[in-house]
Amino acid sequence: MHIFVTGASGWIGSFVVPELIGAGHRVVALARSDSSAATLTAAGAEVLRGELIDGDTLKAGARASDGVIHLAYDHALGQVAAAPTDSAAIDSFIAALAGSNKPLIVTGATMTHPGGIATETDPLLAAGPIAARIVNMQKALAATERGIRVSLVMIPRSAHGNGERHGFIPQLINRARTTGVSAYVGDGANRWPAVHVKDAAALYRLAIEKAPAGSVLNAVGDEGVPVRDVARAIARGLNLPAESRPVEEFGMPLGALLGTDMSASSAITQKLMGWTPTQPGLIEDIEQGHYFR
Repeated sequence: MHIFVTGASGWIGSFVVPELIGAGHRVVALARSDSSAATLTAAGAEVLRGELIDGDTLKAGARASDGVIHLAYDHALGQVAAAPTDSAAIDSFIAALAGSNKPLIVTGATMTHPGGIATETDPLLAAGPIAARIVNMQKALAATERGIRVSLVMIPRSAHGNGERHGFIPQLINRARTTGVSAYVGDGANRWPAVHVKDAAALYRLAIEKAPAGSVLNAVGDEGVPVRDVARAIARGLNLPAESRPVEEFGMPLGALLGTDMSASSAITQKLMGWTPTQPGLIEDIEQGHYFR
């Protein structure tokens, strides 16, 4: 397949591109800078220069492809501020792909079910800190009625692996180094879902190849890792104590995330897609030591 990818030079995208190329697909990647273009070219991808705000460029890339994987999201702006650009990009893809039955894979965030286990069948309710992004996901799914094979790949709060620099695990490590304590909220029993970035990349490949229209796929490897266990693994890596701290000390949104039980299942996804996570789980990955180098 000839696959157009946005966010290809980002954390997850940098693993999706070689996963696709390794499976024999041709990748054309959106790149807004010379450095991103050089990195993508070195990885074996072709480059289309442009940005998410360039609607005509996105439409051209989509029309020339056999399918689109939309990974890009400007997290530096925050979930709310980045949502309008994401919405416009999805509109461009829908306009370009309508009636083609081509796949459009849109990235979302694993839903939460506090006190329970979130699944792929949970409704996409536009509430909480990612409400604006959920509206975009709803719009993308609705485009199945316009002859597009849309599916969502839902990424949990931690997509971990060697080389991660800006996610929640690096944030917790940096905080522990600064404060001298690897901290968690309350008794730390609340759970966090996670996925190894290489397992997530494999699911994106399967999604573009064969995901049914309208499917919601949970890229979850670890269903629920107690936050206390994460803090203790970090403490061992830094030779620091692990202790409970008041949620207020963490600030927002980190404190709220650490204090919320949000386990999630990928059982439906694994059965539907034949996807089996094979990479190290979150605790094992932290204990390999690469996060501390």
